[in-house]
Amino acid sequence: MCVFCKIVNKEIPAKVVYEDDLIMAFHDINPQRKVHVLVIPKKHIPSVNDITPEDKELMGHLWVKIPEIAKKLGIAEEGYRVIVNTGKNGGQEIYHIHFHILGGEPVGPMTCRNK
Repeated sequence: MCVFCKIVNKEIPAKVVYEDDLIMAFHDINPQRKVHVLVIPKKHIPSVNDITPEDKELMGHLWVKIPEIAKKLGIAEEGYRVIVNTGKNGGQEIYHIHFHILGGEPVGPMTCRNK
């Protein structure tokens, strides 16, 4: 069982900021900005590549809740970034899809490299 599934099952503690029947949001243990919260579906989906048509309602629910969570965190008005890493080259470290909400300070420009 992955670490996020253990958090969902309350086997590992987390500083939860939002939870309902479908998703959970909690503070990242290694924050990259003043506010760094992870939003995960309770259903184990390894990555964006593993989303299926049956997950459409779940993913829509998650995206509707992200702005509500940002508002609860006090970062919605000033702005925030949502990041989803996918696969090894995309920087994914835990293979349970998760959405990073970063804010509370300027997050800076996106990093791009010209070839």
